Amino acid sequence: MPAEILTIPCLADNYAYLLHDPETGDTALVDAPDSGPVLAALGERGWRLGQILITHHHWDHVDGVEALRKATGARVLGAAADAHRLPPLDQALQPGDSVALGGEKGVVIDVPGHTIGHIAFHFPETGAVFTADSLMALGCGRLFEGTPAQMWESLGRLAALPDDTLVCSGHEYTESNARFALTIEPENPALQARAREIAERRAQGQPTVPSRLGEELATNPFLRAGEPAIRARLGMENAPDVEVFAEIRRRKDSF
Repeated sequence: MPAEILTIPCLADNYAYLLHDPETGDTALVDAPDSGPVLAALGERGWRLGQILITHHHWDHVDGVEALRKATGARVLGAAADAHRLPPLDQALQPGDSVALGGEKGVVIDVPGHTIGHIAFHFPETGAVFTADSLMALGCGRLFEGTPAQMWESLGRLAALPDDTLVCSGHEYTESNARFALTIEPENPALQARAREIAERRAQGQPTVPSRLGEELATNPFLRAGEPAIRARLGMENAPDVEVFAEIRRRKDSF
């Protein structure tokens, strides 16, 4: 049975995610920006937190870890490559490792770019991937540590998942991302429609994440560096895809 996913707003614009297996009662958290909203959500539902899965070391994804560990006794799992700058890990993960939630196995995907040690968690039975600041709704994370080539490869790994995969990313940046995306591909009707929907949802205070991977493939400029219309607009018709991606990222950084 697929896990139940609960999206939890934290801090100013972060999201954490609870996964709950209804058959066994196993519950996991992906990222811990703040302990308070997570503990409140657990208490409301009577769930017991068993593990905390960390995507990367940035403070707004780990600041709640120790308080949650103390309150729940949850085990903490994160990338072995980042263990030196993560909260103490009960299990250090390598790309390709699995994490268990009830009877389901989640897979660790290496997604460097935003940070070198960034990982994502794909739960194929549930049909969800937890991408934090790698692939985001209509965007991707700023390249604080990695190279454009690293991020382009990371996005390619995520883009290869099934189109109906739920993309659970880490921030509510989608409205700004939509405005930028329209500067890159203004004639894309799917993007135009999505931008209108996003504006309506934000006006009503509703979240815009998670999103579907198929929707990202159709509208997210960071996944569409090979599109002829984008390449023509940037004057990069004959450039390698990674160079087109790097130019899109450069433009976003100064948007």
